[in-house]
Amino acid sequence: MLAILLVTGGLSQPYGAGGLAPHVVAAMGLTCVMTVYLGLDRVKLNAYQLSSLLNSSSIGMALGAAAMLVDKMAGGLLPFGVFPVLSMVFLIMTVGARLILKAVLMQIYKQQKMRKRVLIYGAGQTGQQLAAALATDIEVQTVAFVDDNPALQSLRIGGLTVYPPAEMDHLLRSKAIDTIVLAMPSVSQSIQGRIASRLKNSGCDVHILPSFADLVRPGALARQIPPVRLSDLLGRNRMEDELPGVRDTYTGRNILITGAGGSIGSELCRQLLQARPARLILLDHCELSLYRITQELAEISGPVDIVPVLGSVCEASLVRHTLAAHDVEVILHAAAYKHVPLVQANGIEGLRNNVLGTKVLADAARAAHVERFTLISTDKAVRPVGLMGCSKRLAELILQDLATRSTTTQFSIVRFGNVMGSSGSVIPLFQEQIARGGPVTLTHDDVTRYFMTLSEAVRLVLVAGAFSRGGDVFVLDMGAPVPIRKVARQMIEASGHTVRDADNPNGDIEIVVTGLRPGEKLHEELLIGSDMLTTPHPKIMRAQESHLSEIEMASLMQSLRLGIETRDMDSMNALLRRWVERAESGSETQDVATKIDPSRIA
Repeated sequence: MLAILLVTGGLSQPYGAGGLAPHVVAAMGLTCVMTVYLGLDRVKLNAYQLSSLLNSSSIGMALGAAAMLVDKMAGGLLPFGVFPVLSMVFLIMTVGARLILKAVLMQIYKQQKMRKRVLIYGAGQTGQQLAAALATDIEVQTVAFVDDNPALQSLRIGGLTVYPPAEMDHLLRSKAIDTIVLAMPSVSQSIQGRIASRLKNSGCDVHILPSFADLVRPGALARQIPPVRLSDLLGRNRMEDELPGVRDTYTGRNILITGAGGSIGSELCRQLLQARPARLILLDHCELSLYRITQELAEISGPVDIVPVLGSVCEASLVRHTLAAHDVEVILHAAAYKHVPLVQANGIEGLRNNVLGTKVLADAARAAHVERFTLISTDKAVRPVGLMGCSKRLAELILQDLATRSTTTQFSIVRFGNVMGSSGSVIPLFQEQIARGGPVTLTHDDVTRYFMTLSEAVRLVLVAGAFSRGGDVFVLDMGAPVPIRKVARQMIEASGHTVRDADNPNGDIEIVVTGLRPGEKLHEELLIGSDMLTTPHPKIMRAQESHLSEIEMASLMQSLRLGIETRDMDSMNALLRRWVERAESGSETQDVATKIDPSRIA
């Protein structure tokens, strides 16, 4: 009727309401059949988009064609112009009704919920796709775009204004942003990382979005391995919030971090920035690692002076010059070779870096009257069976000896287990193996390890520096050690795969036992003795352990230097058997200098 009104201006014979009955019946029947056939009756309001609009257009055209056919069969009662208008009226009313109803329902939902306000950094194709997807979400409100491209700034895209990055701080305050999404997949990861680091202190959640095309490329989903719950890996709850803040200990100080480009060293730098030291001196012998952490910190350091120093802790002249030139007050010593099989295969260099490097740095710190010196050690230093553990135990002995004779420098040691996500740790290795389709390699069915998060480990280091009285060995109450087989199974299942074993021969990924590598222990320990002292925090323990005398230490270092210079591994082996705590009484003695097949080094 509406189409006839629009074309003719009114109803008159011979096509009154009764005369149009065949047309109405045919139109309604065809509309119902095509709606069901095309599935429009099953399309939700928030999913009514371009494809549904095209289907509605198809029904409208079919409706007009059917009405014209019926009219011809009835003798041509209606003008030709009625039929295209009928199709247009149907399309407008169908689409309009859905859009109006959708808008009403969305407004009702919005008033009932506290919506998360999102800012999209990047107004390109990925950002526009994200904004379109979020527009249908009742729990999220996209507020604006930010983009570096001057050609896009001040434009409106999808109803949202594009702002320049210079207005970011104003936007965050004025528009109460909760979440920032970086939608710039074409930009390099380093640039995305710098932008994310710069925004991390804004108080908003920051997420990096890959391109939607990347998500469907071969192997892309396999690399998206969901993380295992941290409480399962740790065997306990996380403790970052339980460890006290120690900002005052480091505020306004000149702090040297050795190994600053490594996993722990770089996280130390990030957390120390929050304490607002006067200067961070970053020492690392790897040029690339030092460059990366320096660039990252430069974006977020604010008034803190960042000083990169390229070189090794074994270079005494470099160490002395660095301490004097920058008036270093606190040293956090994270520089070490830590990969067990590699150090086992390169024992001389492992001992040179981990032991002599610590001695050089500690002696220089004492001579320069540095206030605090904290060594980052490992649970592998407790009754070690490999060269890496022996080298770290010798480094502990050096500090314990100096602590008995130092009146100006407080030396302390922090000992903890595996740090999740650090370079060379088991978690990234399992992730890579699962992404390749397996197998996942396990050194022994019964092997267990203690785990810490990176933030826990770094917080413990900073707390220990504040608690130190001189010569202390601090350990964290890390709960029960975690079976590595359990970790491997959880990660395989979390990735959507099943474990292939005797009980499930049709599983996806197999766990293969390769045998303990030279220098590895079945179970790690945190304490040499049973004597424990309290600290101001119940989760942090201070070990009471024996150490060498000054004369014994001097003899040890003299023999060690001679063995390193002559590259005499036999004398090194005898030295380690003599001075370093061995396995528990009654356990099988193991030669820490055992030669290994390089092909077995992971």
